[in-house]
Amino acid sequence: MKFPIIAYGDPVLKKKAPAIEPEEYPHIKELVANMYETMYAAKGVGLAAPQIGMSIRLFVIDATPFSDEDENLKAFKKVFINAQILEEAGEEWPFNEGCLSIPDIREDVYRKPHLKLSYYDEAWVHHEESFNGMAARIIQHEYDHIEGKLFTDKLSPLRKRLIEKKLNDISKGFVDVEYKMKFPAVKKGR
Repeated sequence: MKFPIIAYGDPVLKKKAPAIEPEEYPHIKELVANMYETMYAAKGVGLAAPQIGMSIRLFVIDATPFSDEDENLKAFKKVFINAQILEEAGEEWPFNEGCLSIPDIREDVYRKPHLKLSYYDEAWVHHEESFNGMAARIIQHEYDHIEGKLFTDKLSPLRKRLIEKKLNDISKGFVDVEYKMKFPAVKKGR
């Protein structure tokens, strides 16, 4: 089942998501499968639960599209539940990022290249793992979503001002995308 992607401006995207327990989500594998289906339909490489309107600490990644640049990403498909960043290291490097919740906007974002993470997979097996390069970047981007942050929050005040109209248009539904989106309720003016 494909979910609509929650658009920029919805409060769920700015809320820090709580951890979940196995007994709360007995059908986690079905939810994960639906998130992958949604992500693939939108041609994304990552999707966090807040982007489908669920404020929980869950995100999925399939970095295979970047395997041309990095051989290690050929089969990099993972589920992250209750992820916690333990360490970020290295000199920050820029990459032109985009987001399914913020279509048609791409900006250079600086992130550290090395990451150590604690998380559970969809079978509720605990992992403590290190990631590097593009894998670390994608994880950091999705991790930001469960922390209530967007890549636009990392931009300078000037860059934010320059894209403000585009962001407002997205929140009002004035954007053309090839996937289903859900826009924040527009309040009636005075």
